[in-house]
Amino acid sequence: MKKIFVSLLIFIAAFLGYILFKTFTFSSKQMEVEAVEPIVINDTVLDRFQTALRIKTISFENPADFDSTQFEAFNRFLMESFPLIDSLLEHQVFNAYSHLFKWNGTDNTLKPAILMGHIDVVPIASPEKWSVDPFGGTIQDNVIWGRGTIDDKFSVMGILEAVELLLSEGFQPKRSVYLAFGHDEEVGGEKGAVAIAKYLKENGIEAAYILDEGYAITQQLIPGVEDDVAFIGIAEKGSTTIELTVDMDGGHSSQPASETAIDVLANAVAQVKGNPLEATLSEPMMGFINQIGPEMGFVNKMAFANTGIFKPLIVSTYEGTGTGNALIRTTTSPTIFQAGIKENIIPTSARALINFRIIPGQTADDVLTHVNAVVDDERVKTKFFGFNSNPSPVSPIDSEGYDLINKSMKQVFKGLLTAPNLVIAATDSRHFTEISPNIYRFVPYHINASNIKTFHGIDERIPVEDYKNAIRFYRQLILNGN
Repeated sequence: MKKIFVSLLIFIAAFLGYILFKTFTFSSKQMEVEAVEPIVINDTVLDRFQTALRIKTISFENPADFDSTQFEAFNRFLMESFPLIDSLLEHQVFNAYSHLFKWNGTDNTLKPAILMGHIDVVPIASPEKWSVDPFGGTIQDNVIWGRGTIDDKFSVMGILEAVELLLSEGFQPKRSVYLAFGHDEEVGGEKGAVAIAKYLKENGIEAAYILDEGYAITQQLIPGVEDDVAFIGIAEKGSTTIELTVDMDGGHSSQPASETAIDVLANAVAQVKGNPLEATLSEPMMGFINQIGPEMGFVNKMAFANTGIFKPLIVSTYEGTGTGNALIRTTTSPTIFQAGIKENIIPTSARALINFRIIPGQTADDVLTHVNAVVDDERVKTKFFGFNSNPSPVSPIDSEGYDLINKSMKQVFKGLLTAPNLVIAATDSRHFTEISPNIYRFVPYHINASNIKTFHGIDERIPVEDYKNAIRFYRQLILNGN
């Protein structure tokens, strides 16, 4: 018995020693870069940004609601506001409103860079709840308000201002730079990004890297980290919607059967919601753990340094919030439930839509298989509905493009921590996987508790200094790549 006890103590000591060794050798992997002196950005850039925000380039779900006059106005605005770009860069327009500019470099042996954004915005669901006119381009207390300030005229205008500024300085890149701006990202990108990507592929263009919208600089949003943390999206989740339908006998509500179409479908939806796909620490999430873990306090650092041991704890922690849960699993969101036409008629049919955002390593087919297994009811018919896409490939973090983006961020934003991560929403860059394996997703603004819910929501806004820093960042990125 004593030998067993001694052996157990030795095992425990060795186990704890292993954990501590892994923790204390879990050292920082942050790139060491000196910040650059911020260049002066003239306030005239704000006037142009305000004008861009006032043009209602809205993408509606119903194509009949599309207002071509607003997109035509944005076309004119681009040409009038950026005369050097208009005169010195090659320019092509796709499907009337999407734009591709090419800034020719002097060294054709260098693969080009592609900077992306989209000019369309989502509709305003409740304008009366806004503090300002959502399309007023209002500036109050050094904050710019309006639809598109975050998503995504911020990127489009920041990139254009940076390029116009470099042109005015007489800069000539060695590496060609493409600027790709779609006009229908919010409804799938079929007429914009898809058309641009097809053109680039047909012309044999292979990019060194692509930078699109995605994550931002988070403030006080990462437990255990006080510093600002910027995330570079190295992959994005896929999206699929499953339609569930039930057809059964109806009748008068005074004589209900033991189960109706509503009962059966409601139970099926509850089963799917209550039995999500298994959580996993995907490659982008592991990249985040390896880059940010060493910057955390001892307890969090210990958990991240020993993911093989503490994975259940990490998973349970992230499952506790909607955002955290989205980073570790394919999410399940019932979005539509339809049944019935009158209060005293038992409906003969019921229909529901469930949207899934798919984590890398799983596919839409996996989701459908899972739904069928969980429901396990032949009365419930399932099929794919609408737009579906699998997760994007995972881009490497040991590439020239990632290093250039990382370096530029740290030069412009002093004291910034950076890490790769998984983008939980969809971007136009998913259409560019045949143009480059190095696709990254980052927008240089700050996200915190006060503005995170304004994305696609009410009172979308961004500080004036964030917009000026965006111009500085894109300018620095182009300089560093040349």
